[in-house]
Amino acid sequence: MNMDKNKMGKLLTASAVPMLFLIICLFAIPLSQFSGSYLLNNIVTRLVRNSFLVLALLLPVMAGMGINFGMVLGAMAGQIGLIFITDWGVEGALGLILAAIISTPIAMVLGYFGGRVLNRAKGREMITSMMLGLFISGIYQFFLLYVCGSLIPFKTPGMLLSRGYGVRNALTLNVAKGFDKLLFIKIGGVGIPVGTFMIIGLICLFTVWFRKTKLGQDMRAVGQDMHVASTAGIAMEKTRIQSIMISTVLACYGQIIYLQNIGTLNTYNGADQAALFAAAALLVGGATVSKATIPNAIIGTALFHLMFLVMPMAGKYITGQAMLGEYFRMFASYGVVTLALVLHSWKRQKDKDMDRSQFRIAVINPPES
Repeated sequence: MNMDKNKMGKLLTASAVPMLFLIICLFAIPLSQFSGSYLLNNIVTRLVRNSFLVLALLLPVMAGMGINFGMVLGAMAGQIGLIFITDWGVEGALGLILAAIISTPIAMVLGYFGGRVLNRAKGREMITSMMLGLFISGIYQFFLLYVCGSLIPFKTPGMLLSRGYGVRNALTLNVAKGFDKLLFIKIGGVGIPVGTFMIIGLICLFTVWFRKTKLGQDMRAVGQDMHVASTAGIAMEKTRIQSIMISTVLACYGQIIYLQNIGTLNTYNGADQAALFAAAALLVGGATVSKATIPNAIIGTALFHLMFLVMPMAGKYITGQAMLGEYFRMFASYGVVTLALVLHSWKRQKDKDMDRSQFRIAVINPPES
């Protein structure tokens, strides 16, 4: 009976956040007065736009490093690739592939640097990766403001500021919908970019396959217990760096997919919220900072962005002010991350207390030899 209560408690803890968001969405959908076809179209669009970024977070969680807020390093690398191919005038899917090729080595270097930093902050990886993202953001902005157009020549004057160097704040991408148009079909009025969904399917297959490889098993072992993994001969720090490098490169590709769907680039602030919204979507799907799966990522992306769609209009019809819904969804974005971290801290403390009590019982009543 006690075991059943423990199982029920764990189930409720794991499903608390998804259930809360589902209830909010079910309450807000009729109030928003959106049609079913409009909501379905937008959910499909947002799944295509955001799923890859959310899936990029899975490997660091498996390696015991929590949510990789440093994925913004990869997002910035992806944006640099897009800026260069926009200047060169390369269009369509070919331009996106070229942007990915340019961005990959940048993302790998940044991922390696991030992994080295996080190895020096064991147990505090999430807050450290957040601060690291802010630090690299400053270097990224300096590069675009002062290096591009001066040390690195640009052949498209319209991309530069009036002073002759520094990239403009907003750019229209000539690779817009490059992947989405590859294989686009309509079913019942709902547009489905099959080509982009196939790319998202590939990262899902890669994640499933990677978990079965030796490196994937090493990451899982490190995530479960670093000391035991190190004793077993696993290069713990190297494995952790590799997980961050892969996550950063995937985030780079995810940002390219995200921006080709939108069609415009907010040059200096476009990557700032990438990690927060991806982390929030993953946690809304029922993931924790110590366990995350592909279904968590997909379900969370759908639920989180459904709330993003309906809350402003629901707020408008309830109070007459659409901004109330806007404030709520920003509150929910930060709140769900906070809630997940609090639950994780509470669970860790509870596990420690359980281990201590079991140790005391073992000392007081040692097993008979």
